[in-house]
Amino acid sequence: MAISKKIAKSITGASWIRKMFEEGERLRKIYGSEKVYDFTLGNPELEPPAAFKEALKEIALKPVPGMHRYMNNAGYPETRQAVADVLAAQTGLSFDQNNIVMTCGAGGALNVVLKSILDPDDEVIILSPFFVEYKFYIDNHCGVAKVVNTTKDFTLDISAISSAITPRTKAIIVNSPNNPTGVVYDADSLKELGRLLEEVEGKVGNKIFVISDEPYAKIIYDGMALPSIFNCVKNSIVVTSHSKDLALPGERIGYIAFSPLMENAGLLMDALVFCNRTLGFVNAPALMQRLVAGLQHESVDMAGYQEKRDILYDNLTALGFKMVKPQGAFYLFPVSPLPDDVEFVMAAQKHNILLVPGSGFGAPGYFRIAYCIDKQVILNSLPAFKTLAGELGMTR
Repeated sequence: MAISKKIAKSITGASWIRKMFEEGERLRKIYGSEKVYDFTLGNPELEPPAAFKEALKEIALKPVPGMHRYMNNAGYPETRQAVADVLAAQTGLSFDQNNIVMTCGAGGALNVVLKSILDPDDEVIILSPFFVEYKFYIDNHCGVAKVVNTTKDFTLDISAISSAITPRTKAIIVNSPNNPTGVVYDADSLKELGRLLEEVEGKVGNKIFVISDEPYAKIIYDGMALPSIFNCVKNSIVVTSHSKDLALPGERIGYIAFSPLMENAGLLMDALVFCNRTLGFVNAPALMQRLVAGLQHESVDMAGYQEKRDILYDNLTALGFKMVKPQGAFYLFPVSPLPDDVEFVMAAQKHNILLVPGSGFGAPGYFRIAYCIDKQVILNSLPAFKTLAGELGMTR
């Protein structure tokens, strides 16, 4: 059967995450799940908070008439307003429902935004290391991905971003807390980015959007707070989901929010609603919209993620692994002990440790550990990591 040559090529070079996850499925059948240490997929093992379960029970027992019918493509007004109220309280800006579009997760949201703003060959700057699907999403809408490195500690390199901007630059995607590094971009660097864009937009004659991808926004450690992009960059758009904060990845519920300070905001809203419909998402799931409207202040317990971070970080650094300590999300991104990160991942696999090479995130020489898994699996994996480190001559 013939398929698109372009898609065939993309499949060949596609996600290392899925490849390693599928290898985990194979190994579990051979050795049993307790002897396979799968750190590949950012799939939260936590259950949704009790408030979600109560809301689901309530709506099942007392259904709203017409609750399964079509609605406005932007989503239910009351859900959009609930999101807007939280953003207004967080930022001090005048958000309302006309700044919000409910979407099929953050992936759907990002595709809707890119479809809305890109003309063919427009450039989108993405910051390495980056979420593996960004290049495909940009290509979906005839854009060109332009990769810019972050600093050695994975923070924003404003000078490098400045050098990468051209008259074709239409957007910059930032992801904080970051997947795969767990780094949180601070307010000063985001404000510096905002000042840079105000300065260069006049020169290039084009509005440059900052699209902030924020599914991990509530997973922050050590008492930190996540700076709002809306208080740092005028032409800012947030795409996010409730996959992580409410542990609902399979429900595909998220939203787009754009700054009320943006000029021609009504035109952007029209574009987002049109693209949400014509890309085939049509609207976010009706039941989930009704449920999350009342759960904007809820989240799963983040203390467990911090505990798992600390177990892995403390034990692996003691073995000689080098890494930036994550400030959020649920990933570690250590330096590969071998120059070839794929070779290292294959060496780890011999000990049933399943990791993802940094090459898949545009950062060869590193590897990713997703620790949103059962704590016992993490504890069980530590002797295997020690044996692996010993084989590589790392143990002190």
